[in-house]
Amino acid sequence: MTRRYCSLPRQSAPEFAPGLAAERLGALVGGRRMWVNGTTLHYYFFDADTDASVIPVPGTAETRRVPWAGAKEQRDVVRECFREWQDLGIGVVFAEVPDRCEAELRIGFQQGDGSWSAVGRDALSVGLGERTMNLGWDLTEPDGRWTALHEIGHALGMRHEHQSPFAGVHWDDEAVYADLAGPPNHWSRDRTDLNILRRLDPSEANGAVWDPRSVMQYPFGPGLILEPEHYHNGLHPPGSLSPADKEFVLRWYPPAGPPAALVPFRSAPLGLGPGEQADFAVEPPETRVYNVGTFGESDSVVVVFEERDGEPRYLAGHDDGGTPHNTGIRVRLVKGRRYFVRVRLHSAWGSGETAVMCW
Repeated sequence: MTRRYCSLPRQSAPEFAPGLAAERLGALVGGRRMWVNGTTLHYYFFDADTDASVIPVPGTAETRRVPWAGAKEQRDVVRECFREWQDLGIGVVFAEVPDRCEAELRIGFQQGDGSWSAVGRDALSVGLGERTMNLGWDLTEPDGRWTALHEIGHALGMRHEHQSPFAGVHWDDEAVYADLAGPPNHWSRDRTDLNILRRLDPSEANGAVWDPRSVMQYPFGPGLILEPEHYHNGLHPPGSLSPADKEFVLRWYPPAGPPAALVPFRSAPLGLGPGEQADFAVEPPETRVYNVGTFGESDSVVVVFEERDGEPRYLAGHDDGGTPHNTGIRVRLVKGRRYFVRVRLHSAWGSGETAVMCW
């Protein structure tokens, strides 16, 4: 059986100030890629003739263009998979848009470039003319739906399940290198290390227990896994969302409740635990530049959205994680419009209370 695997691009490790307590550092590493709940993630399919990669022709000085556009049948599979994640009742909303400049997720279908995705908020560091996700083989084939569900899982912040430090998998490393070096993947040892053999930090894992049925778990053929013994003959996840997958996204992105009012010049206590979020609505009494910020010894991400046509659209945001400073945003708010302030706590590293204020 042909096994084609998702190949995540290498990302630089986050840089935090030295000397942070282990618990605080773990909270930062685990939460930094996650979106603020209530975000609408807009996705765009590349479709223009100019949307392409220019690659060299082997053995010549010439190059050729490989398009990023995908046929309607391919796009429809991805749309269906976005709906499957959405139908879990998560607080993040997916919306297709015709303009790449409006999209956080930009999807290509370049054949031969593998399937991969930026993980969570890493997508925000990708240029507007570039892909944040590629689906590099026919999604109408039997494993195509698994591929799309898997890459959307990455876009939501999930990591590869087989790299969980809780898995207890003992690999035959050389057999894995040899298997992945051959067709159809043709991976280098470095790429195999990055996507299979390297174990994640516990704070990066999707859960505290390994889930071999996860949609984020690769299938493996016989002879690659030495332990657990019952996987000697291979590991074959069903290619669908497992109960643990659903628990993960609903824990980070629960159904959104009504926001509390955030009145200018009145602080609102947060009382959050690590990974928890508070949502507020602001209706400014006058049009001017406001400050939105947090108080207290904490690491948090704050995002301000403006309601447009009934949809919250990103206006400004800041993540103060790992610094001695609190989040501070200066943003122009217009009287008569409605805004949302969403605060997600990474960690509270001091003894005092935390609060948010608009003034």
